Amino acid sequence: MPKISIIIPTYNESQHLPLLLSDLSISNEDAEIIIVDCNSKDKTTVIGKLYGSKIYKSKKKNRGLQLNIGAKKATGNWFIFIHADSRLRQDWLKKVKTVIRYSENSVCFFKFKINNKKIIYRFLEIVVNLRSYIFKDPYGDQGLLIHRETYFKNKGYRKMPLMEDLDFIKRLKNNVSLKMLTIPIYTSSRKWKKTNIVFQAFKNWSYRKRWLRGESTKSLHNDYYKN
Repeated sequence: MPKISIIIPTYNESQHLPLLLSDLSISNEDAEIIIVDCNSKDKTTVIGKLYGSKIYKSKKKNRGLQLNIGAKKATGNWFIFIHADSRLRQDWLKKVKTVIRYSENSVCFFKFKINNKKIIYRFLEIVVNLRSYIFKDPYGDQGLLIHRETYFKNKGYRKMPLMEDLDFIKRLKNNVSLKMLTIPIYTSSRKWKKTNIVFQAFKNWSYRKRWLRGESTKSLHNDYYKN
């Protein structure tokens, strides 16, 4: 089987990273784990080293830049881009191996789940998965499974502090088919806990629309993290 490179951008993720790395530990013989950290003030890189991850540094807090650094350092034929607060089921590697055996020309993203038992999150999962299935517009927290040749042929993630996921997906859709996997990825509910779910969804939609209209990512980034 081709080797898999799992690429994780981090910044102060010591609370969530051990859980993800524990999920990924079953892949030790089949994959390399790459963490691209941006000057974390906590134990993020220490935790990464304890789990045998390869650690690289990004001088700027810029997720697009971090993801691309990871891709350039990766040695695998396949890349999995995943956020540090994500979780995977125990059977994820077996299912991913099946997918990559037959889908070299496809780009795949995971089925969206939220790591919280409240019923309101089931509604959000349905909406996100329906949107992703119909329009093939996954966000970064749904992960991305892509062959290295496809990644570099489409020039990968750009150096963007925000919207790097939508920018790359938009370019990919012009050249390759995107598929939603039946494999779930569980993302943390932390960003929705801080605010009303409907308000957060509207906020995300409005920022996306502003970006599509051509507003600079610097302006969007300033507004997003100010609020």
